Amino acid sequence: MDFTVFENKSSKKKPKLSKAKSITLLVIALVLIVGFLSVGLLTDYIWMDSEGFRSVFISILGSKLLLAAVGFVVFLVLSVVTFYWIRSSYISYLDNEKLPPIILEKKKSSAIIFGISLLIGLLGSSLVQGIGWEPLLKFLNQASFGITDPYFDMDIAFYMYTLPVLKIALNLLLGLAIFFFLIEAGLYSVFAMYRKSKKAQIHMGVTLGIIGLLLAGLHVLAPYETLLTNQVNIFQESAVYGLSYTDQIINIPKSYILAAVAIIGIIWMIIAMNRGKIVSMAIPVVVYVVLVIVGQASSVIVQSFIVSPNEFSREEPYLAHNLEYTRAAYQLAEIKEEEHPANDSLDSDMIERNRLTIDNVRINDVRPLQDVYDQTQTIRPYYTFNDVDIDRYMVDGKYEQVFISPRELRTEDLSDQAKTWENLNLRYTHGYGVVMSHVNQVTPQGQPEYMLNNLPPQGVIDISRPQIYFGEESYDEVIVNSKKEEFDYPEGGDNATSRYEADNGIPMTGLNRLLFAVDTGNFRMLVSDQITKESLLLHTRNIVDRVNKIAPFFEYDDDPYIFIREDGSLAWMIEAYLTEAQYPYAEPYNNSGENYIRNSVKVVIDAYSGEVNYYPVDPTDPLLQTYRNIFPDLFTEEIPEDVQAHFRYPEKLFVTQATMFGTYHMTNLEVFYNREDVWQFPTEKYYNKDITMNPYYVTMKLEETEMEEFILMQPFTPRNRQNMIAWMGVRNDGEHYGEIFVHRFPKQKNVYGPQQIENRINQDSVISQQLNLWSQGGSEVIRGNLLAIPIEDTILYVEPIYIESSNETSLPEVKQVVVAYGDYIVMEETFEKALDRILELVDPNHESDEEVDPTESNESVEGGEDTNPILNAEDTLIELSELFDAYQNALSQGEWERAGEVMTEIETLLEEINN
Repeated sequence: MDFTVFENKSSKKKPKLSKAKSITLLVIALVLIVGFLSVGLLTDYIWMDSEGFRSVFISILGSKLLLAAVGFVVFLVLSVVTFYWIRSSYISYLDNEKLPPIILEKKKSSAIIFGISLLIGLLGSSLVQGIGWEPLLKFLNQASFGITDPYFDMDIAFYMYTLPVLKIALNLLLGLAIFFFLIEAGLYSVFAMYRKSKKAQIHMGVTLGIIGLLLAGLHVLAPYETLLTNQVNIFQESAVYGLSYTDQIINIPKSYILAAVAIIGIIWMIIAMNRGKIVSMAIPVVVYVVLVIVGQASSVIVQSFIVSPNEFSREEPYLAHNLEYTRAAYQLAEIKEEEHPANDSLDSDMIERNRLTIDNVRINDVRPLQDVYDQTQTIRPYYTFNDVDIDRYMVDGKYEQVFISPRELRTEDLSDQAKTWENLNLRYTHGYGVVMSHVNQVTPQGQPEYMLNNLPPQGVIDISRPQIYFGEESYDEVIVNSKKEEFDYPEGGDNATSRYEADNGIPMTGLNRLLFAVDTGNFRMLVSDQITKESLLLHTRNIVDRVNKIAPFFEYDDDPYIFIREDGSLAWMIEAYLTEAQYPYAEPYNNSGENYIRNSVKVVIDAYSGEVNYYPVDPTDPLLQTYRNIFPDLFTEEIPEDVQAHFRYPEKLFVTQATMFGTYHMTNLEVFYNREDVWQFPTEKYYNKDITMNPYYVTMKLEETEMEEFILMQPFTPRNRQNMIAWMGVRNDGEHYGEIFVHRFPKQKNVYGPQQIENRINQDSVISQQLNLWSQGGSEVIRGNLLAIPIEDTILYVEPIYIESSNETSLPEVKQVVVAYGDYIVMEETFEKALDRILELVDPNHESDEEVDPTESNESVEGGEDTNPILNAEDTLIELSELFDAYQNALSQGEWERAGEVMTEIETLLEEINN
């Protein structure tokens, strides 16, 4: 039988790649991997360069690379030295036949050592650059505070900049030294080398010595940290923030003792190890642990049995430092305090003297107003109003407080068929215009009186650039100046379009197009024939993301606001905060331990071009001076007047300062220690819930000025009481921007607080009855913000009342305004009528604008009965009750027309009662 042998072609061995080809493929693969990983870095550089902040990017990247290199070299070199020393110890101690061949072969062992050291070096590189670039830059460029602490006489800059860097360095090196010692202990335990090998003993001794020195260094720094906390031991806190009696008597000496023990103990351990007395090596460790425990116990004993029984007398000098330095950290010492008489002096002449204040009393509220804007001014479902802000403008020569909100584009709300790549990337690129309304005027229907509205914007101010390419929405990148026209706004049966005219943006040419397609994952931009050489990519269009990307070392306010510049363009303002947690003796204002805060920088972003400018507004701030040393090209020194005209003192900073001032206004140490006169923010009823009263803006004239100003103010009440004790204000205009003042009321005089006014509104029989009827009639009664309005030497309260039906498409409407003054409370359809009614009651010389019998009002006097009893009250209440029952029956039976007729009768009857 013949057997045919078939050749199996697949069994042939494939030719091996040559060494050169292998290396070439490896290099190409590495280049592709590194290139892919570097795309984000390259696009960030291109973007920062296009925005004019290349030097900032280079400074941050350079410091990271420098630290990464230092960390890599230090960790690598120490690792190499450690492992070569271990290898040398093994070779010198053991015979060759006892050693693994890999140790004897120098090339292989060296390769392994360098491989392991390389990994440790990369870990060190990541650790050092990840936690240290900003502290390092601040340390190298620090500006002096010009203030020293009272105990060590060190400048505040030492605690802010030097101490953190020293701690980072010592902790990193200590961790590395302990890591190496554990490796050495493990490897030298083989064949008991730590007992018999001199090289091994010297190696471990050197490492132990380094550990001892680093540990001693941390203990030497510990006394400085007592100035930064109120923790006196792991169980107890002191009444003092900063150095306390227990710190000075126990904790500081304890730190120096432990530093000495660390060094002596390490010397003991090295000697014991060289002598082979392993058990005695544990003695210094035990002594060290015992001393730590004794130190904690001593601190507890002193705090409990010496300080606590006589706390004030023991802590008095330290309390003085706590008070002084906290006031300095929050600029509380600069607050101007004055007495406010809280007189009952309101009359018609005072109203006329303060007409601009009265004309700017805020009747509308932000929350219901935003609902109105959303329903009446979005025009199309893809527009939205994120927020309503308060600002001031000169309108027809009159200084006026206004509400303003931008109409932004939300492409998520486009119809599904409209969500094409071209629409999302080339056509729907921007929002359009702003809406502006009076704070103190409403239409007869209770809606805001617009100053700017509709599309295109029409009103009292001309807007030359209404397009909003950059805003608060979570915008994706878009490409402008393509072949597609950009959608502006709907116009009749067609759409108005425009083209981007600014130079800001990334050119979509050459390598840029590829890099940003890879970076964003938007590969359609690579093949789209709609993109031309004139096209620009607008990247990072959310303004908060934008500023965080440029200067991530600042903390930014989460409530940017838009304003109209003199040339009619739109711009955003964002507050940038400079914060630190290392101010000696200062109490922290948050859980992160931060106890220093300044709003030294205002950031302005052009809503059209995205151009960003960082304006320094407090050049005296040492922290700002430090950042200016680090990033000299970041800041724009000259502030345009039309930008400065819209500066607002940030609410976040004001709340922080006001909160701290509530305790630190007490300058008498015993009163401060006992917290006898703590102030707190009052509560108010808002949206039918009791909430903490937030600061609010008023337009008012201060005693020393001739013109009204834009003031941010906050009332205070004593702790656990509801009467108003004081109010704090901060000026926002011109050269007086940032000046804070406090007006205190006489302690012997009762001034109604906001919650007391709210309670009196609830207790007023006529007002509460009318509000209850509205709410029971299928409508929601919304209590707006209660505002305390200082006018010369007196205080007036104003609260708008909104009515909103249960219909989903209904609009909240201002239907009534409550005005309270002294013991009087009135509610009328408008603020003018309510104020007129108050003047009738308090000013005998007042001439009413309307012919109204002053006895026919719904005001009540605290502690008394209504001043205008309802005639035939019992019959009237019975009639109202019957009508209300009929209304509910009609609703339950679905007789909507009948229900409407009954509600009309109820409203008519109430109107008769009110008039």
